[in-house]
Amino acid sequence: MTVLQRALQQARWRHGLDAALRCLPWLLVAVALAWRLGGIAVALTVLVIAAAATAAFAFHGARKLDTRWLVRELDARRADMDDSTDLLFAPTATMTGLERLQLGRLQQRIENAPPPDLRPQWSARAHAIGTGVGAVAIAAILLWPARPGATFDDVLSSVGVTPAAPTQTSIVQQRLQITPPGYTRQPARDDATLDAKVPQGTRLQWTIRFAPQPTSAALVFHDGRRLKLTRDGDDWRGSDVLARSALYRIVVDGAPPLQPATLHRLDAIPDRAPQLRVLEPDRSLSLMTQGQRSWALAFEGSDDYGVASSATLRITLAQGSGENITFREQSMTIGGSGSATVKRFAHRLDLAALGLAAGDDLIVQLSVNDNRTPNAQTARSASLILRWPSDLGTETTGLEGMVKKVLPAYFRSQRQIIIDAEALLKEKRKLEADSYVKRSDAIGVDQRILRMRYGQFLGEEAEGEPKPPPTNDADDTHGADDTATAPEDEHGHADAGGAGKFGEEGAVLEEYGHTHDHAEAATLLDPDTRKILKSALDEMWQSEGHLRQGHPELALPYAYRALRFIKQVQQATRIYLARVGPELPPIDESRRMSGDRAGLANRNDALVAADIADPTLAALWASLDAAQVPAAPIDFTALERWLREHESRLADPLAFVAAIEALRADPDCVTCRADLRALLWPLLPRPATAVPRRDAGDAAGRRYLEALRQEAPQ
Repeated sequence: MTVLQRALQQARWRHGLDAALRCLPWLLVAVALAWRLGGIAVALTVLVIAAAATAAFAFHGARKLDTRWLVRELDARRADMDDSTDLLFAPTATMTGLERLQLGRLQQRIENAPPPDLRPQWSARAHAIGTGVGAVAIAAILLWPARPGATFDDVLSSVGVTPAAPTQTSIVQQRLQITPPGYTRQPARDDATLDAKVPQGTRLQWTIRFAPQPTSAALVFHDGRRLKLTRDGDDWRGSDVLARSALYRIVVDGAPPLQPATLHRLDAIPDRAPQLRVLEPDRSLSLMTQGQRSWALAFEGSDDYGVASSATLRITLAQGSGENITFREQSMTIGGSGSATVKRFAHRLDLAALGLAAGDDLIVQLSVNDNRTPNAQTARSASLILRWPSDLGTETTGLEGMVKKVLPAYFRSQRQIIIDAEALLKEKRKLEADSYVKRSDAIGVDQRILRMRYGQFLGEEAEGEPKPPPTNDADDTHGADDTATAPEDEHGHADAGGAGKFGEEGAVLEEYGHTHDHAEAATLLDPDTRKILKSALDEMWQSEGHLRQGHPELALPYAYRALRFIKQVQQATRIYLARVGPELPPIDESRRMSGDRAGLANRNDALVAADIADPTLAALWASLDAAQVPAAPIDFTALERWLREHESRLADPLAFVAAIEALRADPDCVTCRADLRALLWPLLPRPATAVPRRDAGDAAGRRYLEALRQEAPQ
């Protein structure tokens, strides 16, 4: 039985393959015709469908070769089977003894002589005819001259079939080629959609195929600009450089309207200006230290697409004082290191080569460009100042120290003092002992200045003695570092009662530096707040002492407690102020209980409506109310004019344009009205707070009010 089943399987394969080969030429003809009329997509679809149909046809033909066909073939081709081949496939349980004897003989004969080749012959004639006709048909399809705009309807027309006239034009193929500017280093790409979000200055190229073909086509933008498409075979092409975000739709002429009439959106991403960050020094004003010979500068430039490899450092040297100040400027180019989008620019200035001397200021500013072409964008850093004090290394007293030390912008807060002390502790292992103590002493000086400033609210002076503060701003009258004081007076007055000589520094300070003629200025705080502030000053005193001795780790607990007390003082809600009573008009006692209503307002006067800040916007918003029946007409001209005038107030102007176009296309669209109304709602001015209506009261109250109205003069 295995030999017979193998012979049957081979016959089936031969029959199915022969049927498939007969269908193959016609399959190729159908695919070629579909490709010529509809393109590669239609051809692939026809190929899949035709291949499936051919496979089904071949399988159905092979299934016809069953067991009955095999029995007939064996009985016809072998006489030794005695027309009893059907016994080989019959159930043995129902056989008689004679049938079993005959079955044994047949099996023996099959084993001794295998069955003949039962595979059907190839349909050579059919193959030859089909191949020849198919080849001619395919050649005719491929070599037939193409007619612009030829479609399947044209083919039907050529054979005498009149196709139905199309009611709309559709896009059968579309492609948007995007080529960003070279400086962005972004690769060109193709997009299957007609919407895009690309960098500003990107070149866009549209390739569109319509069915049926129009006589002309164009892209119409929301600002009225029109880009005409040119025909290239079956495709329509157009290109443009995107300078700003826009909405557009495709318009065709000489063909039915395009459906759907989609509004496409192009978002232009503007190139951001480069960003510059100062890495070193960590402050805008730096004071020159003893023995400093150079000044290290470091900047970091970043940009979304790329930073230029070099930057320009502008250096300004200010020399002199008063009206005799001279400026000398020079520029130098410094190179950067790092990635294309983030670069670090570092340089060390030789102060001696620049001619910096005592009393001079050295001002630097870095400018860097991005890679934008043709017009690069420039970013400039903040100006950094290196100041060489004229008395560097000496204690300052008198007017010069006062002027230099009391600039409010350079005072440290208590929180900053804590931050500086903690940063110094972290760098302790990296610093030398002398440098560590010097930096700790500098923080202690800042702590002292801050303590003196808060002490002024308690009427204290430089060393904490309770004295009234001056009338003028204390920052303009007190030095920040009054360590060199005479024993007789903390202000540096050697002789409080003596008159100074004309032009002497001490005499000027004695006469103009300290005026304490308002003792009440130190009593603005209530006793509890004064107590908390006094505790804060005590903690600052301890913190200052440890910092000046080079022990910031011992000063931090006191500094933290001082900060906590300062926060309590800042949150104090009670201060003593002069009592000022309300200035009410005097009461005319002669009119009391007289019933004279002269000069009183008329209760019957109507309320006057408040002016609307933007009446045009309010009217447009009210006209979009979908609950109105019938719907109010929309003044699109006024709406578009308002949008042009107030475009800067809109977060997404294109969303407004799209909503207006949707409503213009369908004025009765309730959803479109609601969408546009929702976009306008955040732009409406916030209404002023109104007084709630008073309750009408009960019956007795209403009768009383009515009686008042009747008595009121008209």
